[in-house]
Amino acid sequence: MTRKIVVEGIGTFFLMLTIGMVVLPPGAGPVAPLAIGAVLMAMVYAGGHISGAYYNPAVTIAVFIRGKATIHDLIGYIVLQVVAAAAAAMIVLWLKGGAPLTLPDLDIAPVMAVEFIFTFALAYVVLNVATVPGVEGNSYYGAAIGLTVMAGAYAVGPISGGAFNPAVSVGTMVMGGIGLMDVMLYVIAQVLGGAAAGVVFNLLDMGAERGDTIAVPEV
Repeated sequence: MTRKIVVEGIGTFFLMLTIGMVVLPPGAGPVAPLAIGAVLMAMVYAGGHISGAYYNPAVTIAVFIRGKATIHDLIGYIVLQVVAAAAAAMIVLWLKGGAPLTLPDLDIAPVMAVEFIFTFALAYVVLNVATVPGVEGNSYYGAAIGLTVMAGAYAVGPISGGAFNPAVSVGTMVMGGIGLMDVMLYVIAQVLGGAAAGVVFNLLDMGAERGDTIAVPEV
């Protein structure tokens, strides 16, 4: 259990560190989503065989609802994911000398909509490529997950910043990119998106097509 939590912390740390370094000024401009998708892909391949490599509280919730994580995994993973993201954000601020940002004036309805939609997409992909025995050991799961985040960042990044991850939203707040009230709305949309993906997976009995039986989350 401890090893799995540490791996989740490491993966989330490098995801948030990369996001901060390519987004905060001077940033990487239009290629930033490529770097973010690439580091997520690499960290998923690095840690998937140990922890599942969720690196995202919303995905962790989806996997819990799907029945492939215990309540102890859920709590431990989420705590380390958020702490690791906040730590990475503070290191980004140190490396960039503070890099002050102007808080955006958000149109919150579209922001919450796209964060919900693409968090759902990310969790849906994770559930189908990384939690079903019929595709166990496949070589594409990391690419599928990383490319989903990259596509989402390009598609709706101009609207919401393309977080799709409550830990990343907290890290962005630490860096000064969004305010406290706004981050709460981001997290609500993301958690609902992840939970919806887990519910849809179970309702459609998608694992059964690949020889799986939906489990009840362990307490």
